[in-house]
Amino acid sequence: MITLENDRLHFRFPDVHERAECSVSFQRTLRIPDDDTPYPLPPGLGNFPLRHVDDYKSRLPAEWLRRGGVLMPMHQAEAMWISFDSDFSYPEYPFAVKIATGKVCAVSGEGWTNHLNQDPQDYVVLPEQPWIDGYCVEKGVIRQFIAMPLGEGYTVEEQITGVAEHGGVQIVAYPMKAERYEAILAKHRARRRSRAQVLHAPPRVQSPDMGLAPGGLMRQEIYDDPYGLDAWDQRHASRCFVTIANSAQWMAMTGEKPPTDPPTAKQYASAGLPWFDYYGGDAEAVSGAEKFTKLSSVSEIGAQKGETPLHENESLTETRVVRLAPTGPRPVREPGPQ
Repeated sequence: MITLENDRLHFRFPDVHERAECSVSFQRTLRIPDDDTPYPLPPGLGNFPLRHVDDYKSRLPAEWLRRGGVLMPMHQAEAMWISFDSDFSYPEYPFAVKIATGKVCAVSGEGWTNHLNQDPQDYVVLPEQPWIDGYCVEKGVIRQFIAMPLGEGYTVEEQITGVAEHGGVQIVAYPMKAERYEAILAKHRARRRSRAQVLHAPPRVQSPDMGLAPGGLMRQEIYDDPYGLDAWDQRHASRCFVTIANSAQWMAMTGEKPPTDPPTAKQYASAGLPWFDYYGGDAEAVSGAEKFTKLSSVSEIGAQKGETPLHENESLTETRVVRLAPTGPRPVREPGPQ
């Protein structure tokens, strides 16, 4: 079951386990410079608003209604990242989550399939993966998610499949098998026993669909599955299509103003505000998708077409970087033999 609560998608699987719950949100952020220089992680600037597609049946194209899911507004050339949270109890309930844009997997670069694959891995694992900012182009490096209209050759979907058909973001979540989680829970309980732990219907909107395109380079690891493919309950899955509307479409459909454009990366850095580096401990990173290494970024395609799709794209020379580490309870190390 999927519900929309406070601009977050909540995936719940009570038939699998009472704790099998995770949530996904889409974070507004700075667009990093598209200049082939890997940058640290930009900040989150709040959730993008999400709305039920079915609440606007009289205003939407038939294809958008067929897909179901939710609507999200993005300005052209705006950036985003996707945030994950699993159940807030501890230990957190693990999930395998597939993310695709235009039905192209953001991790493997392969086309959409309704099952998990491990060679190459085409999903992220929660709670090990707290977020994903873009397409995994090589080990430890991604290209940022950038909103661009379909049909102009910028999106990953068009560059890889040669067609502009789907757009948007596709998400499917698979919970861990209940017996595997119970084994994790039993180990956790055993450790706790042995040591301390700290009105009028307007016309339907007819405008180009929006998709996501590869932007600037960013230092970020997509972590390898530490549990193995057999850990995931692929009999139970929930899938959601997130349709991206440009600012004009969003206002025509919902009657709401979209969020304002975020500050530029240059403005943010000039103010001395922090960027981030995430350390995942001993987690192993997956290799990048070979198909993504052949992609052209938005800036590169614009240059080829004689266009300037990314305004305010100046390179940055200095950033203040704050190092982050996984959060949550951690066992207190006991003293060795005295």
